[in-house]
Amino acid sequence: MGSHAATEFIPIAIALLTVSDTRGLAEDTSGAELAARITASGHTLAAREILTDDRYRIRAALSTWIADPEIDAIIINGGTGLTARDVTPEAARPLLDREIDGFGELFRQLSYEEIGPATIQSRAFAGIANATLLFALPGSTSACCTAWDRLLGDQLDARSRPCNFIHLLPRLRSDLRSK
Repeated sequence: MGSHAATEFIPIAIALLTVSDTRGLAEDTSGAELAARITASGHTLAAREILTDDRYRIRAALSTWIADPEIDAIIINGGTGLTARDVTPEAARPLLDREIDGFGELFRQLSYEEIGPATIQSRAFAGIANATLLFALPGSTSACCTAWDRLLGDQLDARSRPCNFIHLLPRLRSDLRSK
C-alpha cells in the first residue's frame, strides 16, 4: 500500500458498469459496494449502468464513456471469468490504447490470499483508452472490495506515494493533444 504525503485530494469522475445476465440494480451488490466506495472516497460517480454479457452493447457503452472528456475512469465489474458468456475482456480490450499489465497480476496475487488457486480463473485487467483509465474486475462483491480496498483506492488518490494514476491523467491528456 502506498503512503500518503501531505498533498491535496483530487476528485475524479468515475463511471461504473456492471456486466451480468442475472442482476438488476436491486441485486447488484458488487456495483453498490463500488459505488459506495467511489463516493465515500470523495470521487464522483459520473454514471452507473448494468448490461447483459453482450460484447457489442458493452463496447458501445464503454466507447461513449471513453469519448466523454468529463469521465476520467471506468470500473467494470463482471464478465471476466472463463465461460463463453464472460465477454468483458473481448469487449473492452480492443478499445484500449495501452494495457496496465501489473493491475491484473497484482489483483490475482491479492485475491490468492483470499480464495487460493481459484484466482487463476479471473481475467481481471486494466488499461488506458483516450486518456481514460479502465479497470475490469470480477463480479463477486468480495473481489470488487479487494480491488478497491487494496489497489484502486490508493491508485486513484493523488496523495498516494510514490506514484498514482491521478498524477498520470494530465500527461495522458497532453499526449492526446500532441498526436
